[in-house]
Amino acid sequence: MAVNRVPVLKRCRALGLEPSYLGYDKKSNRTSARAGKKMSEYGLQLREKQKAKFIYGVLEKPFRNYYEKADRMKGMTGENLMIMLERRLDSVVFRMGFARTRREARQIVGHKHVLVNGKCINIPSYLIKAGDVIEIREKSKSLQRYKDILEVTAGRLVPEWMDVDIEAFKGTVKELPTREMIDVPVDEMLIVELYSK
Repeated sequence: MAVNRVPVLKRCRALGLEPSYLGYDKKSNRTSARAGKKMSEYGLQLREKQKAKFIYGVLEKPFRNYYEKADRMKGMTGENLMIMLERRLDSVVFRMGFARTRREARQIVGHKHVLVNGKCINIPSYLIKAGDVIEIREKSKSLQRYKDILEVTAGRLVPEWMDVDIEAFKGTVKELPTREMIDVPVDEMLIVELYSK
């Protein structure tokens, strides 16, 4: 399995991204060497694609598959792509506050700590549907790790398309999100332009 081992703050700096979108509260004081340079149209499109891939922890091949699926769906391709990325199980676990960072959310799912509608699912890319109930399995709730996570994520805002009982580590997806509900700083139209060349 391919794993992205890029240093997070370094990558955030290169993409001009706030580390808070990945769950990190650190800040880098350095500026990128290319900060003042003008970027070509292709460069801008590529950067938006790399931002989306980096935020959601998706590599190139699966990302292209998401794009092709979004292209076949009704509606705007870019919006469909962002909604599909947001529906990934690791992303939903992070949004519900059951993990400090997106990478940790992916690990929690991979280690079989998460139940979807009472069934153990260990695939981070599993797509959640409206009405799904996501919870941390009973055996894992008592672990010290989750007490630590609770301390960090207690003040985090939960998106309006979810209903979460953070103390019980249980949440319900009330509805699928719309693009307005997703607070990720990615211009998905540039990604569509890049892939439609």
